[in-house]
Amino acid sequence: MPRRIILNAMVSLAIAAGGVLSGCSGPAAENGLPVDALHDAIAVSVGDPSTCVLLADRVTGKVVYRYGEAFNCVRGVPACDRPGAMSATQALALASTAAGRAASCPSNADGSRQVGWAEGRAASQTRDLVYSAMMEGERALPGHEIAARLDGAFRKAGL
Repeated sequence: MPRRIILNAMVSLAIAAGGVLSGCSGPAAENGLPVDALHDAIAVSVGDPSTCVLLADRVTGKVVYRYGEAFNCVRGVPACDRPGAMSATQALALASTAAGRAASCPSNADGSRQVGWAEGRAASQTRDLVYSAMMEGERALPGHEIAARLDGAFRKAGL
């Protein structure tokens, strides 16, 4: 009897894990984006446990791809170039500006942690996409470096 309970629990966990994983890639795959290539290229260029990269349709603002944990995309950190805090989700509104945005600053009082921001148009031959990216931590890249690396990552992924 205990083996059956353990087996049922394992099957349930496997099904739940499959659902979670498919939920991560579902919207991007449905939107015709190269999900695996995007994930790999972003992971190599700016991947970090505290990174968030959002790709959105420029016209509708609908997020079509997310790299990183949802928490990192909605948590507020210093905006750097304006007063207060903002999230990567909120920063998407800055992505359609002509020059985009790249900003960096300390994210804590003693300066031991940094935040880097980059927003702009995603290099794409087929889609009108914008992006918002944020890294925060002891080894966060500056915003201009994030922007440069993501430009290459988007091209490498085949956008």
